[in-house]
Amino acid sequence: MSKRDYYEVLGVSKTISDSELKITYRRLAMKYHPDRNPGDAESEAKFKECKEAYEVLSDPNKRAVYDQYGHEGINASAGSSGRSGGGFGDIFDDMFGDIFGGGRRSGNRAYRGSDLQYNLELSLEEAVFGTSVDIRISSLQNCETCHGTGAKKGTHPQTCSTCHGQGQIRLQQGFFSVQQTCPQCRGTGKIIPDPCPDCHGQGRTETQRTLSVKIPMGVDTGDRIRLSGEGEAGMNGGPAGDLYVQIYIKAHELFTREGDNLYCEVPIRFTTAALGGELEVPSLEGTVNLKIPAETQTGKKFRLRGKGVKSVRSATVGDLICSVVVETPVNLTKRQRELLDELAITMDEGGQRHSPQEHSWVDKAKTFFEDVKDWFDAEKSGKKPE
Repeated sequence: MSKRDYYEVLGVSKTISDSELKITYRRLAMKYHPDRNPGDAESEAKFKECKEAYEVLSDPNKRAVYDQYGHEGINASAGSSGRSGGGFGDIFDDMFGDIFGGGRRSGNRAYRGSDLQYNLELSLEEAVFGTSVDIRISSLQNCETCHGTGAKKGTHPQTCSTCHGQGQIRLQQGFFSVQQTCPQCRGTGKIIPDPCPDCHGQGRTETQRTLSVKIPMGVDTGDRIRLSGEGEAGMNGGPAGDLYVQIYIKAHELFTREGDNLYCEVPIRFTTAALGGELEVPSLEGTVNLKIPAETQTGKKFRLRGKGVKSVRSATVGDLICSVVVETPVNLTKRQRELLDELAITMDEGGQRHSPQEHSWVDKAKTFFEDVKDWFDAEKSGKKPE
């Protein structure tokens, strides 16, 4: 009897993708599987037919031959072994294996080592100009005695006899097949009869290491430097993790940093603020002359271009922003007090306002007290204030 077309058996077109083909087969296999249809010969025959079709069409080479030559091009013995396939649980095993990473896996799987983080505190100068810093870290590294195998010198790990190296065992429960980690080897697929005395069969030991870290110019708090492969060693030959150096900048006695700009407060004499003058202010590259115009008030900001921090991500350089603070003189001599008294008298004469902020504040205070008085008067009279 001639066989039906494989595409017709599965009810799909010749242009179907591999993923759609797999989904279709799973649906039909679950529908016709003998475990779900006990004693139904027709369902069992359809299941075998679907399985044979899928085994051919899911293999790119076999599918290409079939598309060109049909059934004659396919070796019947390779296409169908006469078995009904695995148990019903195998279908679930494949399905959930794709989703959760289970399925048929070898227990000798390599695992990447964990990433590590080191918090590094730098001075502002170190962060701005860059430097090299030696850091000492503790991490799990391959045992030097057993070279990561976990076995005593002269011995080797053996394949687990319980899971046969798969790392997992399968328990059949009715229609379902439950897969779990092998309790004998704990998922590694191997057992170590004679553990290494230094690492106790773990293959890794806690090791202290000193690393040199190059700090680029312009780093700031929150930046991270990645040292590839300097984290913990992997398992079963897996690659090492990475080490991330987290940057923190110490508080500076003169400067505050915001991005690529630096800020500082500059105290000045009240005579310099009133008459103007020139003074030297600090910068990261030395002192800089700052011209103070006459009648400068506290809080006035002066921007010095290009005297900030060079960005770690570009060639731009920030600015230095100086905020002046006018100081009140202390420890005055008798003569200095007399001169200030004379100055105060002359400033009160002529009706000119020499302290603009003071007079502005006084005017606002008078307006406030007048509004409060009007409100209380209106409350007493029972009239709403306008």
